[in-house]
Amino acid sequence: MPVYVYAVTLGDHPCRLDGLTGVGAGAAPLRAVSAGNLKAVVSDVSEEVSPRRRDLVAHQAAQDRLLPDGTPLPLQFGYTAPDDDAVRQVLNEQADLYLGALERVRGCVEYNVKAAWDEEDVLRRILEESPSARHLNEQIRAGTDDPRPALELGQYVADQVQQRHADAAAGIIETLVPLAREHAVHAPTGEDFLNLSLLVLRGADGEGALQLAHADLVADGETGVDIRVAGPLPPYSFAA
Repeated sequence: MPVYVYAVTLGDHPCRLDGLTGVGAGAAPLRAVSAGNLKAVVSDVSEEVSPRRRDLVAHQAAQDRLLPDGTPLPLQFGYTAPDDDAVRQVLNEQADLYLGALERVRGCVEYNVKAAWDEEDVLRRILEESPSARHLNEQIRAGTDDPRPALELGQYVADQVQQRHADAAAGIIETLVPLAREHAVHAPTGEDFLNLSLLVLRGADGEGALQLAHADLVADGETGVDIRVAGPLPPYSFAA
């Protein structure tokens, strides 16, 4: 029977999966398939799995259950195999790859850092700190048929916003990256100007230090900058 694959762990991981049901309409129970020094967490599926909310939640629940007992190698949503034997074959053939990847994340968890800057606050600062921007803004407010002031101000503000976002992101990265074993910078979305993933050691030296650094950034940083830290998370960004 086809199986859906959630994660790969070391062979000594307890894989306490009692009570967890998997993706798909059948919601089959989760179980571990062993091969040498590795395990794969799977469940039976009888249909093609699509990213419905219930299935995404079931996929994440498996990662969350595994994480406290040892960092798993989480697979992205959607991996399937023909049967248990096919899973064992892949684990055996790619054992060095999986063991190396698990060693990379051993004892660590992922934290995601996102940052956004209130748009009104940024615009206010630009106008306060730039005489030329204020002059252009006054021309526009006074009323003019000349389109150049609006175009010049728009371009100047766009350049300034981009530069200030870049400077703020660089400051956050400079502060937090030294606290991580590895890091990955992703393209930000929405109103965010930073999307940073950190692979952090569990405990005070890693997670504790990150929490303190985040608190210091919030206390000492620019007013209007919202820095959010999410975690601990399975190390999706470092499970290649």
